[in-house]
Amino acid sequence: MALLIKLILAHLIGDFFLQPDKWIKEKEEKKFRSLALYLHVCIHGVLVMLLVWDIQFWRPVVILVIAHALIDGLKATFQTDKNRRALFFIDQFLHLAVIGVLWYFWQNLHISFASILTEQRLIYLTAIVAVTIPASIAIKVFVSQWLPETTDIDSASLTNAGKYIGIFERLFILAFLLTGHWEGIGFLIAAKSVFRFGDLRESKDRKLTEYILIGTLLSFGIAIGIGLVVLQSQ
Repeated sequence: MALLIKLILAHLIGDFFLQPDKWIKEKEEKKFRSLALYLHVCIHGVLVMLLVWDIQFWRPVVILVIAHALIDGLKATFQTDKNRRALFFIDQFLHLAVIGVLWYFWQNLHISFASILTEQRLIYLTAIVAVTIPASIAIKVFVSQWLPETTDIDSASLTNAGKYIGIFERLFILAFLLTGHWEGIGFLIAAKSVFRFGDLRESKDRKLTEYILIGTLLSFGIAIGIGLVVLQSQ
């Protein structure tokens, strides 16, 4: 595990601390012809060797450097303004996947997926999935019968902001419940009241306030209910 942590640390330092903005712009403009691309991957290789401090690890480092260059070069080649956000996360996922594969084979591990996906972990995974998009859709369908005609507050909000706020709040609630920190739920309610219901009070729209309140209570109720089911299964 120490080797995996060192590889991830080297990646984080190389990608986010030792990569100037001008290198990123040059990679986007010149793609595989960019000198900055090759300087960047060489820095990654040096960081890995310094952290691992094992000359016998040079072969995985070469593979890591080549893979990093290919991933970054392909990202720069296919990146547009529309897919920039998605490619960032895909790029990071691929880098971490390469690191994971190298670690797996270098350590000669024999991981059994049956031992990873235990019944309890599957319950946790199902709960996490349930409180995200499925819960959002269920809440949206349920409260749609009371959708007020006047939604001036939402007209100035970010696209899908409410959905993502709900997802994050339910994930926080689930985490608080599973770790035994019920007081965190109270803190979350207080924080949301400050930021959300102050605007609603100023709007003087009782229907809109009630609509948001129903959705919020339903969101909290779903997360708490799922959390209690998970706790009972332990």
